[in-house]
Amino acid sequence: MSQNHTDYTSRFAIDPVAAAAMGTDELRHNFHIDDLFQPGRISLTYTHYDRMIVGGAMPTDAPLPLEAIKPTGTKGFLDRREMIAVNIGGAGVIKAGGQSFELQARDMLYLGMGTTDVSFATADKGAPAKFYLLSAPAHQAWLSRLIRIGDAKRLDLGSKDTCNERSIFQFIHAEGVKTCQLVVGMTQLAPGSVWNTMPCHVHDRRMEAYLYFDLAETARVFHFMGEPDETRHIVMGNEEAVLSPGWSIHSGAGTSNYAFIWAMAGDNVDYTDVDPVALDELR
Repeated sequence: MSQNHTDYTSRFAIDPVAAAAMGTDELRHNFHIDDLFQPGRISLTYTHYDRMIVGGAMPTDAPLPLEAIKPTGTKGFLDRREMIAVNIGGAGVIKAGGQSFELQARDMLYLGMGTTDVSFATADKGAPAKFYLLSAPAHQAWLSRLIRIGDAKRLDLGSKDTCNERSIFQFIHAEGVKTCQLVVGMTQLAPGSVWNTMPCHVHDRRMEAYLYFDLAETARVFHFMGEPDETRHIVMGNEEAVLSPGWSIHSGAGTSNYAFIWAMAGDNVDYTDVDPVALDELR
């Protein structure tokens, strides 16, 4: 559906039995999200997985105001929600609640419940900002905070031997910015590495969404999903997102190295609260 400068759609929750019977087109229709970044538009997908909204804003000539959409059922978009915006494009500016925040590439802004007058702008229309948007219901108003990529908590994991040498940047964690339920971070794979999150895991207490980016036009990531003993895959291009229900694994292997933003919403904000899956359990 379209609303002024905003396009939105809804995705209903799919159970594992139904997903196991789906073909390629059905899997993509229910879990894959493309066309996130459209010039001069805000594109939103309202999901029925913990009511997470996944979207993108690509301002060009004029600022793009954030307005409520019908599925939120509120006058203002953030009346009962919190939001995180991660810039994966050129320099941009987010105005919110009377404040102005300048975001370079890979900087993140958290906006708490009740924040008003939110808009997204580009500093140089020749290199437009691309704001990846993640929003979930909130029960408390936390302070809005700008987190630069250099200030994120960094963990270096994996190795060249297993093709998964990578750096994890935790934007939201227990010792940092407070949120109601959003947990967001970014993973950058080193040159020569292609695997992420393997061995994999599930966390029935939280859904997750991945945005793959920094991929060459001809490169692809094979994103694996499904129950551990009933896996499926979805082929992902640059700047495309995928939804991961709580019952599903979420892992990927690319034809080159890449980066991805992972975001969770659900019962807690404990990054380590996962149920590991051993490689010999996968089918």
